[in-house]
Amino acid sequence: MAGKERGFDTLGQFLTRLEREGELHRITAEVDPYLEAPQIACRALIEGGKALLFENVKGAKFPLAMNFLASARRVHIALGTDPEQLGQDILHVAEQLMPPKPRNLWRAAQPLLSRAFATRVRHTNPEEPRQYFNPVDLGQLPILQTWPEDVGKFITLPEVFTYDPRTGKRNVGMYRMQVFGATSTGMHWQIQKGGGFHYLESEKLGRPLEVAVAIGTDPAMLMAAVAPLPEGLDEVLFAGFLRGRATTMTRGKSISIDVPTNAEFILEGFVPPQERRLEGPFGDHFGHYSHAGQFPVFHIRAITHLAKPVFAATIVGKPPMEDKWLGDTTQLILGSLIRLNHPEVRSVWAFYEAGFHNLLGVATEPRYVREAMKTGLALMREGHLSLTKCAVVVNPEVNNRDFRALLRAIRDNFDPHYDFLLIPNTAMDTLDFTSFQMNLGSKMILDATRKQPDTASGGKYPPRGENTFYSRTGRASEDVKNVDLRIREWKVLEDVLLVVKLETLHKSEGLAGREMIQKLIADSNLERLPLGIKMVAAVSEDVNLSSDMEVIWGIFTRFDAARDIQFTRSTLVGATAVNEGIMGIDATWKPGYPNPCVMPEEIVKRVDSRWAELGFR
Repeated sequence: MAGKERGFDTLGQFLTRLEREGELHRITAEVDPYLEAPQIACRALIEGGKALLFENVKGAKFPLAMNFLASARRVHIALGTDPEQLGQDILHVAEQLMPPKPRNLWRAAQPLLSRAFATRVRHTNPEEPRQYFNPVDLGQLPILQTWPEDVGKFITLPEVFTYDPRTGKRNVGMYRMQVFGATSTGMHWQIQKGGGFHYLESEKLGRPLEVAVAIGTDPAMLMAAVAPLPEGLDEVLFAGFLRGRATTMTRGKSISIDVPTNAEFILEGFVPPQERRLEGPFGDHFGHYSHAGQFPVFHIRAITHLAKPVFAATIVGKPPMEDKWLGDTTQLILGSLIRLNHPEVRSVWAFYEAGFHNLLGVATEPRYVREAMKTGLALMREGHLSLTKCAVVVNPEVNNRDFRALLRAIRDNFDPHYDFLLIPNTAMDTLDFTSFQMNLGSKMILDATRKQPDTASGGKYPPRGENTFYSRTGRASEDVKNVDLRIREWKVLEDVLLVVKLETLHKSEGLAGREMIQKLIADSNLERLPLGIKMVAAVSEDVNLSSDMEVIWGIFTRFDAARDIQFTRSTLVGATAVNEGIMGIDATWKPGYPNPCVMPEEIVKRVDSRWAELGFR
């Protein structure tokens, strides 16, 4: 039963449990926090290794934990149960609340009152008295530089506690923090972030916002901070539900807000109104460096820590990284809640391979003509789903977590004349760089559901013309490279998507990919493509076509829907584009895009040479 006491009070307790389960690897040799520790963590993760505890970090006074949630087994240990079962329990509670009658409310709330909603606030903790940094100095912490083109060191697992200056409502979010000096950092409040909304209110009032940053909490609190909860839902209460008992809080030492009692480290301070500094670039979870921008500044008044604290950090970049397991876990726990507002939806799934926000699979049961497209539009206004770049809507029997299953649905059910919708000039994830304008971009919806007859019009779905594009007799055996010498390699996925790799990475003038797409999908070349192709994507030569993960990453992180999507024929009828034929996607790297995250060869070789010394086999 979800809610049963099962969690941990501290990160240290969790690491002890991992070691007992054979899931922790201690590294006693000195390791450099500049690129070396991140590369060790990357290699260990890719090889399916254990959580890491670096006991001797160069220049730092404290040990460093990484990869402690980077596997399904470690997530299960952290939660004490299966994440999807937790999601079903939450959905069951939510459904009991509907309709909101007193009896239903009591039945739903009763099992939670002693846990999530009974958060206690204590002003002292005699078992773990907190100690102070004197003086305040971030240089004592094992803060990493994770990629060579990062502007400097970043705190990568900060749980940022803020309180609305008008209502007092709390928010806990995770926003990277660039180290500016011994007592100040950036505060990367991206678009649509709760902490950023609190700061906006504080600026309107003309006063600084008090902020506490917890680094190294128990897994439940960390997962709650990462989770895209509905706005206004308290992450501290949600952590209590995940843990099975209340989160213990205490008043800060130098600020007037409450902080988690058992965090390994707490940075206390404030963010002044109207102060901005240039923050970034930083290698982010889209697998590229996010552009530098002007962001608020966090000033630290005090740093407290437990008696024997462990600093927590992660690395994000080209998938897979640890955020795969964090993101997928929160989807499994929270994804089913979408059915409360959209009963036709069976499942939603954001693909970690595409940086989560760039590709969403939606399984739905359409109840009337065009409801699938309506559902796609509705989901694109829901919380963090509103930052989705591409949504593919399929029937409920289709596995919407399987990219190839989405492609098969597109093969069988997608016609761009009726089933493609472009949404230009809208809000986008701050990390998305493809529109060349921060926070702005475009989205698209592909309706790949089976189409129902429109009984109101005599049983006919909106009339479709003779579609010669997909019924032609193409030559599947022809080598696509014969179309253009710049094609280095090509691959067909599920008889519907042709992916061509071009020798254009960092070499093109920004037109090679577009020209190639125009050439491949032109009427004159259709007979030279493999039979049945509906989509053609051009990618750069750093994409490994033998890996579906890299294909998804190489396509969906590198195109802007409004600029980089083309069709064999597009005509404008009024203000509406009517599309026919093959859909082309120019997903090549373009001048103005930030570089992909790549570790220097010298760091890779150094780690390889030390692998045995570090205790790995």
